[in-house]
Amino acid sequence: MNVLAHRMLEQGLIDATAARGVSDLLAQGESPARAFAACGLAEERVLQFLSAELDLPYVELEQRSFSKQFLARFPARLILDRHVLPADDGNGGLLAVTADPFDTSAVDELRLATGKDFQLALAPLADIDRCIKRYLGVGADTVQSMISEAGENGLQVIDTDADEDMDLTEAAEGASIIRFVNQILTEAIELRATDVHIEPFEETLRVRYRIDGVLQEASVAPEVKQFQAAIVSRLKILSKLDIAEKRTPQDGRIKIRIAEHEIDVRVSVIPMLYGEAVVLRLLDRSSVLLGLDKLGMSDRDLDITRVILERPHGIILVTGPTGSGKTTTLYSALDLIRSPESNIVTVEDPVEYQLDMVNQIQVHEAIGMTFARALRSILRQDPDVIMVGEIRDEETARVAVQSALTGHLVLATLHTNDAPGAVARLLDMSIEPYLLSGALNGVVAQRLARTVCEHCAAKYIPEQNVLEDAGLSDKPGRPFRRGAGCQECHNSGFRGRAGIYAVMEVTPDIRRLIHRAAPTHELREALAKDGVLTLREEGVLLALEGRTCLEEVLAVTHSEDTGAEALRRKRRVPEPAEVV
Repeated sequence: MNVLAHRMLEQGLIDATAARGVSDLLAQGESPARAFAACGLAEERVLQFLSAELDLPYVELEQRSFSKQFLARFPARLILDRHVLPADDGNGGLLAVTADPFDTSAVDELRLATGKDFQLALAPLADIDRCIKRYLGVGADTVQSMISEAGENGLQVIDTDADEDMDLTEAAEGASIIRFVNQILTEAIELRATDVHIEPFEETLRVRYRIDGVLQEASVAPEVKQFQAAIVSRLKILSKLDIAEKRTPQDGRIKIRIAEHEIDVRVSVIPMLYGEAVVLRLLDRSSVLLGLDKLGMSDRDLDITRVILERPHGIILVTGPTGSGKTTTLYSALDLIRSPESNIVTVEDPVEYQLDMVNQIQVHEAIGMTFARALRSILRQDPDVIMVGEIRDEETARVAVQSALTGHLVLATLHTNDAPGAVARLLDMSIEPYLLSGALNGVVAQRLARTVCEHCAAKYIPEQNVLEDAGLSDKPGRPFRRGAGCQECHNSGFRGRAGIYAVMEVTPDIRRLIHRAAPTHELREALAKDGVLTLREEGVLLALEGRTCLEEVLAVTHSEDTGAEALRRKRRVPEPAEVV
């Protein structure tokens, strides 16, 4: 039996069968690290054992920070190809961090390339690759290839003011440019990003991902700036846009498939001071239809939403800011009510997802196909249910209300702060109160709050001013949960998002208030008397359950309460059955 296998057997890390398997693999010429891993032992545990046996440092890379200036002293191609990471040992010396202590060729190449001495150190391969990507940047393994290809093709370095001299089509079809764009899209999907921003500046090309509603900057090699125009052109070619047009905004679409997921990518290109900026909206078509019961509504809100969706006519509004999940709620509602017996027609800009048994219309403002015009045409198509992507103006609002009054069920989105505010918004669009009171069935207001990462969740005590803003000043010292930040959540403390919903059903009392155009604060008071919680109060319940933190709730909701009304509400927020 091999000596290392025997030592692991003695320490109880593997059993006799695994030890014989390791010995067999070693006899066949396999490296010890791979042999142990092949027998089911975690790589991290194998490397820690080898570190102790061979007297080599084991490096916790996640607890270390590297500067780009430090890594720039070493050949990027060697680091990327050989998966070896130079590091400072803290005493003025250098470490060569690798996952295989028995293959010293990478360390020898580092010594030859730099003329410096390195001590071997160990870390898991996944941690090494993660650090390389973080500090050298997305697509770092293709940057040198891009530069090489540019030289081989006789292409000059791209200047944003003079890229007309370059054959952009040829540059955009270069293998490394294609690979770089693919890497950006792949990494965005792996990180669960909803948007990718590619933004040109004087000295750099910035790439940012919107993850859980927050933009996070990706590390990008400075040399990528040279290939700015080629990268943008590649995206234009994929989305069938005009690569020669750089003066006006353009919109397009790409369909891609990654790891069994079909992704729709909406592309927006707009000229900026230092070139064209691109924003990619990623839509995973397999994940939109969650079902109303999976959106995160409370039992009360879910029951009311189902009741108003079962009514044969009237208008139902979904309100909230951009990116708050309104489209997902609308599609989930349509999924609930669609059937062969109903004719459902939607008007959208753009059509984000395709639904069976639903007729979907794409708005084209440039040719006069507006929301209002499409709505008028729909009424001649014998619809039962109409979905309006967004009520943007008075004309669209008026046609939607009239459609609801003439026997159709209308679903639409509207940008307002809360459910009662939707009434004021439509009245401001010159909709007569008596028409609105007869047409409106209910309003679903919503926000998305980031949820605590379960891998690094920890208890904490919020500041007193946070408790006061949340209406919990009577609970000093009560523990809540938040994420400390870890590898799984990219040190943000959050992973995923949860919906916060407040549903206003138009009851006879609310209908009478709308009929006389009552101010918004009267609607809020009437809802409070009926026990309806505000968005902030619903969010506080989410924090009390430990799913998010109070600071996140305060960031995504607002309070309309003042004075005695605020104090009354603060006393009324109940404790959930499930607490942290």
